[in-house]
Amino acid sequence: MNIRHHLSDELLVGFASGTLEEGWRLAVATHLALCPNCRARLTLMEDAAGELFESISPVPIEVSSFDRLKQRIRNGERNRSASPRQPTEAVKMVSPPTIPEPLRTYLGGDLADLKWKSLGRGAYHIPIKLADRSTTARLLRIPAGKPVPEHSHGGRELTLVLRGSFHDGELLFARGDIEEADASVEHQPVATPGQDCICLAVTDAPLRFSSWFMRLLQPVLRI
Repeated sequence: MNIRHHLSDELLVGFASGTLEEGWRLAVATHLALCPNCRARLTLMEDAAGELFESISPVPIEVSSFDRLKQRIRNGERNRSASPRQPTEAVKMVSPPTIPEPLRTYLGGDLADLKWKSLGRGAYHIPIKLADRSTTARLLRIPAGKPVPEHSHGGRELTLVLRGSFHDGELLFARGDIEEADASVEHQPVATPGQDCICLAVTDAPLRFSSWFMRLLQPVLRI
């Protein structure tokens, strides 16, 4: 696997510092599972942050600050215990799964276990439940050789390829590659021939479709 398109420094720093919303964390963590290059970059960032932290001189804090910290920890433990999501059991396979963790746990299995919902024109999707509603995540399956509708964005979009590939202009995105788009980008990715393209797509705002037909369907499809 030759990954050409990697995570931005901004996303890696946000992931390392724990400031990313759940959808972005899911996309970043799944890419990291596939990309040794970005894992190495993340390690360097964490090491640099650790050295910086050790160089900071301690300062006195109020007792109430410690009480607030303990309360935040207790709240976090309650949130984790309330989560219905449990790790999936290990599955014996001859070859590695197409969908790596942590995404596989969110979906409840690998490709053979999934139930797709039609988007029309041969495309399918699986909405992914997130506790944090500031982002939306879904698995997309685009038919081989077919384009997605032309669109721009109301915010950020991350697209991680899990199987197959797609062209966006002159750029090719294959397994493990991640594309980051924002409101300045208007595009129409096209799945390459030979194999359906399966991607994880995460957004923080509805897409802006060029087609009036897609704009009519958008409230129904929730994309």
